[in-house]
Amino acid sequence: MSQNPERQIKALEEQGVEKCFIEKLSGKDKNRPKLQEMMNFIREGDTLVIESISRLARNTKDFLELVNDLTDRGVEVVSLKESIDTSTPQGKFICTIFGALYELERESIKQRQMEGITIAKEKGIAFGRPPIQIDQNFMREYKRWKEGKQTAVYTYKKLDISRTSFYRKVQQIEQDNEGVESKAF
Repeated sequence: MSQNPERQIKALEEQGVEKCFIEKLSGKDKNRPKLQEMMNFIREGDTLVIESISRLARNTKDFLELVNDLTDRGVEVVSLKESIDTSTPQGKFICTIFGALYELERESIKQRQMEGITIAKEKGIAFGRPPIQIDQNFMREYKRWKEGKQTAVYTYKKLDISRTSFYRKVQQIEQDNEGVESKAF
């Protein structure tokens, strides 16, 4: 369903806004042409009037980053729906609260994630890819590669593993062999 911006435009015109930037793309990220155009256009002493926070950004982090950038450039931000005006102490306070709430939520998510990982590890759940075993097939292909009978690329493709995994296992084998050789003296 396409969005009709008429209601938002009317609210901005009632505020005496001189120039409107109408973005048709989702506000899910900051990489939007009209947002970038507005950020390049706006100057120190200007006031950015938005119909609601969601018109500028879809998440608190992006909103706060944009507001901080604008404030640093001497631009005030007014959100009609949320009654935020960064030119007032109350508006700055609300932005500070948003920032604190965002930080709290981000830290809470990280804490819950770490708690979940700890519980999973206690239950014996392994994370990441399973390690590649150095089996007889690997050793046979490794020896053929070491003898110069095949290239490394051919070897790791034949083993169906990545280049990085192949060389990691080669390093492991060669380190294990160094320990055996040094004990033989």
